[in-house]
Amino acid sequence: MSIEPVFTDEESKEVLRRYRKLLRAAKPFLKEGDTKLIKKAFNISLEAHKDMRRKSGEPYIFHPLAVAQIVVEEIGLGTTSIVSALLHDVVEDTELEIKDIEREFGSKVAQIIDGLTKIAGVFDHGTSQQAENFRKMLLTLSEDVRVILIKLADRLHNMRTLDAMPKAKQLKIASETLYLYAPLAHRLGLYLIKSELEDLYLKYVEPETYRDIVTKINEKKHSRNKFIKDFVTPIEKELTKQGLNFIVKGRPKSIHSIWNKMKKQRIPFEEVYDLFAVRIIIDTTLDQEKAACWQVYSVVTDFYKPNPDRLRDWISTPRSNGYESLHTTVMSQTGQWVEVQIRTTRMDEIAEKGYAAHWKYKDVNQGNVKEKTSGLEEWLARVREMLEKSDMPAEEFVDDFRNNLFTEEIFVFTPKGELKTLPNGATALDFAFDIHSEVGKNCIGAKVNQKLVPLNHMLTNGDQVEILTSAKQKPSEDWLKFVVTSKAKTKIKEVLREEKKKIAVEGELFVTKKINKKELEGHSDVLAHLKNTFRTKTLFDFYYQVGNGVIKLKDILDLKKAIEEKTLSKKNNSIDKQSTSDSNTVETKGANDVLLIGDDLDSIDYTLAKCCNPIRGDDVFGFITTDEGIKIHRTSCPNAVKLMSSYSYRMIKAKWTSQDELAFLTGIKITGTDRVGLVNDLTQIISNELKVNIRSITIDTNNSIFEGNIMLFVQDTKHLNLLIEKIKNIPGVVGVVRYT
Repeated sequence: MSIEPVFTDEESKEVLRRYRKLLRAAKPFLKEGDTKLIKKAFNISLEAHKDMRRKSGEPYIFHPLAVAQIVVEEIGLGTTSIVSALLHDVVEDTELEIKDIEREFGSKVAQIIDGLTKIAGVFDHGTSQQAENFRKMLLTLSEDVRVILIKLADRLHNMRTLDAMPKAKQLKIASETLYLYAPLAHRLGLYLIKSELEDLYLKYVEPETYRDIVTKINEKKHSRNKFIKDFVTPIEKELTKQGLNFIVKGRPKSIHSIWNKMKKQRIPFEEVYDLFAVRIIIDTTLDQEKAACWQVYSVVTDFYKPNPDRLRDWISTPRSNGYESLHTTVMSQTGQWVEVQIRTTRMDEIAEKGYAAHWKYKDVNQGNVKEKTSGLEEWLARVREMLEKSDMPAEEFVDDFRNNLFTEEIFVFTPKGELKTLPNGATALDFAFDIHSEVGKNCIGAKVNQKLVPLNHMLTNGDQVEILTSAKQKPSEDWLKFVVTSKAKTKIKEVLREEKKKIAVEGELFVTKKINKKELEGHSDVLAHLKNTFRTKTLFDFYYQVGNGVIKLKDILDLKKAIEEKTLSKKNNSIDKQSTSDSNTVETKGANDVLLIGDDLDSIDYTLAKCCNPIRGDDVFGFITTDEGIKIHRTSCPNAVKLMSSYSYRMIKAKWTSQDELAFLTGIKITGTDRVGLVNDLTQIISNELKVNIRSITIDTNNSIFEGNIMLFVQDTKHLNLLIEKIKNIPGVVGVVRYT
């Protein structure tokens, strides 16, 4: 095999080394002719990308090779997926077309490549290209899940090599990853990939926090290993004595999950008690799995006292992504809680490699495998149904889909004892739609555990639910407020849209009749004037409001006035076009330039977002809103992930100027033990020593424990950090954190 001289000698050797590494990883499952097929795909990809380089400067071919390697080693897919991974960018980046791929490799590979290829062309203003592309990719779930798995491998390698990208691009890609791809990996059971994607997000969006947690984890590595060894020694001895074949692993929690816990509970790293988990993996036959796991649980709890509230049995009722394991949290001899995960070799492989490993065991005709594999199949069936019938806008579709990816499940029963899996927070109405669309549409209430409950009653684990229906019942807008499943939302919206269309048609007939009666010319101008007068977004909305009685006949402005204003409208038309053009120019310019916060207050309309209250020193970005100018958000804002993942085209770079006279509102939360004079000490430090203006202060004391929330004005992050350190030194204060 020869490599074109566009590479250096070292690069040529590295390309061949990576290609051979891929073949070695694939060798165990290759059938006759597969090696030849992979070689053909590699050569086409090599030729297609020979003149291309990544942002890092390395040959582009490294990327498809790396994606194929992830597909084999970390997900466990076969030849078709390897070929598709090697070719996944050729249609998008070169002259090759889908029909060329189909001719060389067949319809299945062509279909996968098509699902991985971004939609080309110009999108309507206000449409998210990212959302459109994500929807296109998801639609392939109806045909082949491998598209999603290869896309996850592609995203994982892009995240691993994000260093070469500019900061704005890092934020956009990382946010999109956390918002869409990490939940998707989670739902498909790819826990290792999900955790790595989350950790890499944190590395680029909160680099200081990421480095701090990594450093602290590494500092505790020696003591952690010693603790785990002491903890598992008696368990290992007893399991060996009972003749079980097993291995024990101790693993730290992911960096992102530690950060999440610190943020949610507002605690420092030192107070996160479950920094690691112990995993016991048993090698046993399929029919003995359940008994063996509970046998290990019995041994563990013989030595350590379990927390009864932290037992999770995902063996009897696996998660909907196929995950099976027995989790318990026990108290160690040193007074530290430890999470213990008990599973078999088969369960562990499914937990590590998800979908691919799950299907590897599907055809094993032992025990109750069919029952165990049904969860993931049921979820995929629900997803396919949602995808095939959904015609909502791309952004709404993606949000809806995403909201159903990352939720925990509850298990409920029908009156006949059939088990149903629903997302946590599901209501009786969600259950009704899960049974059947018609049952959901006509639902008037339910009986939960023999007690009558309303539609919005939230279900809990183990509930037995009977749905009550009436042919006269119809869905209403209010129903959307308390359903959480995609199926329920989609069906309710379908019915409401049909109902809305009927009302709008009646409104249109009414308006048309009135216009024709007046025998007015310029029909479209009159309608445009009426639409604008009543501030409806579209003509359809105007007709709907007329048909619904919101806009009444007496409310409609005199039509003669509409005709008179036609002329003015036409005169202003050219001005409006120029204004639109200017607006687009400003928006484009804003996307390329850097907004200096502090210098441009008089010339550019921007405000500091109230959702995160950024202050000088925070990493920030500007977001162009539709009606409130530019809003400045912190990159760690709770809303930043969604904004950057779905609307990156409206992001602009922003940085602080060096002006010192500006003051920024922020909030700090203080906890500790109450004592006389504490509030006085607080105000002395804040107001007198550091000259900080307090906007509001609330202190709540309960059994000598106080919790205070203070809103105050600071100059920048350094000023705030100095203030926090000073307050921490006040006697009685236990913790101080910024919360806004």
